[in-house]
Amino acid sequence: MKATEGRSNPGTAMPYTSPLTLTGANRSVTIPNRVFLAPMAGVSDLPFRLLCHEQGAGLVAMEMVSAKAITYHNRATARLLRTHPDEHPVSLQLFTHEPEVLARALDMINSGEIADGLDFDVLDINMGCPVPKITGNGDGSALMKDPHLIEQLVRAAVAHTPHPVTVKIRLGFDEEHRNAVDCALAAEAGGASAVAVHGRTRPQMYSGRADLPGIAAVKQALTIPVFGNGDIVDGPSALRMFQETGCDAVLVGRAAEGNPWIFREILEYLRRLPAGESAGSVGDGASAEGIRAEEGVFSSGNGRVPFTVSQVTPQERKAMILRQTDLCLRYGPEQVVMQEMRKHVAWYIAGFPGASRIRSRVMQVTTRQELAELLDWEMPEK
Repeated sequence: MKATEGRSNPGTAMPYTSPLTLTGANRSVTIPNRVFLAPMAGVSDLPFRLLCHEQGAGLVAMEMVSAKAITYHNRATARLLRTHPDEHPVSLQLFTHEPEVLARALDMINSGEIADGLDFDVLDINMGCPVPKITGNGDGSALMKDPHLIEQLVRAAVAHTPHPVTVKIRLGFDEEHRNAVDCALAAEAGGASAVAVHGRTRPQMYSGRADLPGIAAVKQALTIPVFGNGDIVDGPSALRMFQETGCDAVLVGRAAEGNPWIFREILEYLRRLPAGESAGSVGDGASAEGIRAEEGVFSSGNGRVPFTVSQVTPQERKAMILRQTDLCLRYGPEQVVMQEMRKHVAWYIAGFPGASRIRSRVMQVTTRQELAELLDWEMPEK
């Protein structure tokens, strides 16, 4: 299934923030822009997705969910399948290495047998997770050892869901087997609507720099859209991904942790590009008058610069922390929520004066009121 807004080759001009329509077996979804939230276990839960959507993320992705756990009616898994009307379009990501299990899980989802009311727009199959407990079972990036199995999984998904089906892969299972192109072609042959590529191999995990030429090679080989993932931390790095790979959208992962504003920053940056830069192709350089992505320098005719996360005030950070806490409290008990929020607070205050002290004190917080009082003390109104 091809995206009606996708490009057949990386040289076709395209505004980086234009809508993208993905078409599935019986349903299509139009994504309002091309800056997406990547799926992240333990991070991209419903409250966080809502915040990222509010800040402009074109597509938000749910946490990785085991297809086999769905077939076992696992209660913890059912909780991961919550969605909200205000977060669409949203992607459901499943992982498995068994086509028949994937088919069964999707049938259960379609019938409402599991997580009644689950409403999503895109089905994504995880083929890139590098964590040993996932790959050890033959799931995640271990699937890249067998492109034929990738095609079988995608075919099973396409046959059992009306939604567009996408896959997320890495450059290869290891450095000796960098077969992202073969795996992406297998996904396309199985009927995938798009392929997301993280520009690292499995052993690299999240270290080193993403290999943009590796992502570009996948884009050049496919006729369906390709999403680029890796090292996108701001507007200039998003532009670099678009220009050097020809990708059709970018996925923001770890840089969104404690930083939902990143989507606002990237989108504003891309929308302010001079006309010649906002519809580029692979290898397009930045004009001297417009943007030097490698230096993060921007200028426009009116002399204004785009919003950057560095402009977020302590009070705005405090408000966002408490908003996320309040959203979490809608879906879980306070004790559990406060434990979960500890890592999020640490991300939100990274680089903030006294961050180490605040992190230490947050570890002792057990209620929302205590958290609010702590933040009021550490981040007073000026």
